[in-house]
Amino acid sequence: MIHAAGSGHPGGSLSAADVIAALFFHEMRYRADDPRWPDRDRFVLSKGHGVPALYAALARAGFFDVDMLSTLRRLNSPLQGHPSVKDLPAVEASTGSLGQGLSIAAGMAMAGKLDGKDYRVYCLLGDGEIQEGQVWEAALSAPRWRLDNLTAIIDYNKFQLDDAIDAILPLEPLADKWKACGWHVEELDGHDMAAIVAALQRAKEAKGKPQVLIAHTVKGKGVSFMEHNNQFHGRAPSDEELARALAELEGDVGETR
Repeated sequence: MIHAAGSGHPGGSLSAADVIAALFFHEMRYRADDPRWPDRDRFVLSKGHGVPALYAALARAGFFDVDMLSTLRRLNSPLQGHPSVKDLPAVEASTGSLGQGLSIAAGMAMAGKLDGKDYRVYCLLGDGEIQEGQVWEAALSAPRWRLDNLTAIIDYNKFQLDDAIDAILPLEPLADKWKACGWHVEELDGHDMAAIVAALQRAKEAKGKPQVLIAHTVKGKGVSFMEHNNQFHGRAPSDEELARALAELEGDVGETR
């Protein structure tokens, strides 16, 4: 997708892919033929630049034809470079202006409580993104309203646009900060599918408070020359790089069959 578009964010899309796969193919309740089904679980991609991973999941889940993926970022395509509710009904929130997604997700969770619905709301945040003050306003308010139908997941790949997280604005002790706000907190390997699924299940069992899963991930996961390489935060691969990347990714898939 990103190669065809000539622009996009491969590093953060790959780091989030396993978490998104766990949500859409193990955890969430939805109807692909009725994307606005009132009782569906909601997914808010707060780190909107990682949307290629979401589009891939939506296509595989049957929300739209896989062939549409090649239209990423094209004029008039529903697959814009950041999620757009106006263009794609399967998207829950228009995001990409970082720091806003958790507030949106908390509002959805509160609406579910007020309406007596049992749906859950999941929000995926970037680690650089949670340097934003609005994230912490939402982090303080969600426990106040006992939003135990809300699960936040942090894609903790240790990089942001300009450099490593620790070189810009360190986040640690991250787990302690969320605990201090009143959240149920777990840390996990964000590329271990069994660990992700188990943590999501435990999150559903946490009553009376929202949950945050700190998923330790690798930027560019699955492509050797992209892993831990922040040059691929927002750069499309060349023809040669694409061929190498696909060969590596297809090899990984083959090994797991």
